[in-house]
Amino acid sequence: MVHVPRRDGPPSVHHVAARAGVSLATVSNVLNHPERVAEPTAARVHDAIAELGYTPNRNARALVSGSTQAIGLVVASLRNSLFTDVVSGAHTTARERRRTLLVASSENDLEAQGEHLAFLESTRVSGILLASMTESRAQVEAAKQHGLPVVYVNYEPTEVDACSVVVDNEQAGYVAAQHLIEQGCRRIGFVSARPDLQPVARRRAGLLRAIAEHPGVELVDVDAGDIDPPGGTDAGARIAAMPVAERPDGVLGVTDLLAMAVVSELRAAGIRVPEDIPVSGCDHNSVAWGGAVPLTSVTMHGEEMGATAVALLLEELSDPMHVHRTVVLGSELVPARARSAAPVQRPRGPRRRATRAAPRPERPKATVLRHGTPFWSGKATDPREQFAAHCRFREWGGGRSGEAGPGEAGAGEAGPRAPGMRVPVTKSAQRLTRFNPRGSILIETF
Repeated sequence: MVHVPRRDGPPSVHHVAARAGVSLATVSNVLNHPERVAEPTAARVHDAIAELGYTPNRNARALVSGSTQAIGLVVASLRNSLFTDVVSGAHTTARERRRTLLVASSENDLEAQGEHLAFLESTRVSGILLASMTESRAQVEAAKQHGLPVVYVNYEPTEVDACSVVVDNEQAGYVAAQHLIEQGCRRIGFVSARPDLQPVARRRAGLLRAIAEHPGVELVDVDAGDIDPPGGTDAGARIAAMPVAERPDGVLGVTDLLAMAVVSELRAAGIRVPEDIPVSGCDHNSVAWGGAVPLTSVTMHGEEMGATAVALLLEELSDPMHVHRTVVLGSELVPARARSAAPVQRPRGPRRRATRAAPRPERPKATVLRHGTPFWSGKATDPREQFAAHCRFREWGGGRSGEAGPGEAGAGEAGPRAPGMRVPVTKSAQRLTRFNPRGSILIETF
């Protein structure tokens, strides 16, 4: 007979066992090894759990087993849809394997990344997926010394013995450059920054390979200073100001956000895109799809990377003879026309009388933050909306840092996100999102 403690707090496993009329071991098996329990018995235990509102104590289970059924994932930035796709693919596969995924975003801050790794280790996750832009050797080796397996995502380690899943970034640069060359471009401007980042360096290597295969094609390096949109705005202004004879006749942005900022600046200067200067991106970032000109880019297969990384991690956890390896996924060109949304196919049926559409609300004004990236005044916290505002604002003739365009709101009308503000991210990662004062994001998906 199961001794039932007095109910002074939330229900415990003892209460569940007493309500279902089974032993504590049976309840444990239902929760952890359901295949060992007969269906009628398992049904009684689940009914008792539902009636009592019992929730397993994950911390207690972790103390007994030494780890949880959770997997930690730290990404470089959830403002890039590549990483939200990685989250989506990892979450789907983890759930299929009865695992929980804990997600954190470092926002390209190595110190914040280390803090997230330490926090995930303290929660006793069974392993780590690290979608970083750098090797992070010291942080990864510390985790591995504490018994945590680590799988790199979108980065191939050269100094750490670990599994990794990457997209072929050299091929991405190559196919993007080939596309511009096939359009007749002979002076290709490469807008980039941070050559220390592995994806940047490899995309440039692919670009150089394509140029080497076509005598007469030359490279014009344009340093953006940063891989975020303000860097592209500055690079686009410098390209537009070049004499026509020296100006690139094609532009490749190492990221889509850089490329779209260049497009916005070229159009503001009266240069037609793509008629005068074709512009391509390199990472198929859906955050950049809101611009006035559709952008050719290259697939990154983020969901497949996330799913493969989870599979590699679980394999390492279950197989003591596991051998570390790198899985490389291909890159394919996505022409601008393919990035436009396909028309919605409506089911056929009886025709309905047309109704007048409700008037659209007045478009809010744009505001400029101190670093020069405008966003919608008030509640514009979605990165896609921010970037669309950035493009539109530049095309309307808005100024840089602290200036306002004709008829627009001045700086200071709205500021950066307040600490703790809840904000949406792209659909595939919209799970209990919360910005902390450092600007990082911690998400738990189930």
